[in-house]
Amino acid sequence: MPLLENGRAVADRWTYAVEGQPLGEGPVIVPSSRLSEGLGRAGGELGVLLAPDEAAETLRAALARLSLVAVRFPIFRDGRAFSQARALREHLHFKGEVRAVGHILPDQYEFLLRCGVTTVEAPENADISVWNAALQRFSVAMQPSIAPEKATGFGLRRFLDAAG
Repeated sequence: MPLLENGRAVADRWTYAVEGQPLGEGPVIVPSSRLSEGLGRAGGELGVLLAPDEAAETLRAALARLSLVAVRFPIFRDGRAFSQARALREHLHFKGEVRAVGHILPDQYEFLLRCGVTTVEAPENADISVWNAALQRFSVAMQPSIAPEKATGFGLRRFLDAAG
């Protein structure tokens, strides 16, 4: 699957842990059920896949040792991962990579970034230009963001950074 960062395809250096097999070397993403095993290994960066029904708060004690937290969209209309990403950034002050995985639509891309997601696993054979165009579609947003933006007029309207 292509990995997107600010509308561009980037190399994915992470691997997912395989159930029933030992954790490999290098950067690995483990399910939260194997987090303690990952924290106990000697080397390599560690990421965790947060299930949609898990609160980001459950990772508080481990966040300092994590380089990546992946939030999963089981279906495109399940928005819990948006809340998890925002909680990781705003309430838990996580500075590492937040990755969106699962069933995600290009129309959701801008809002993912506004919630604190840094990378998105796009579907296999995705047209990257469509995803990039989704970032350019709007120049004003009504909701606050974790990104620094300047307010315009009254209320919550914000100018979006077109540069990404």
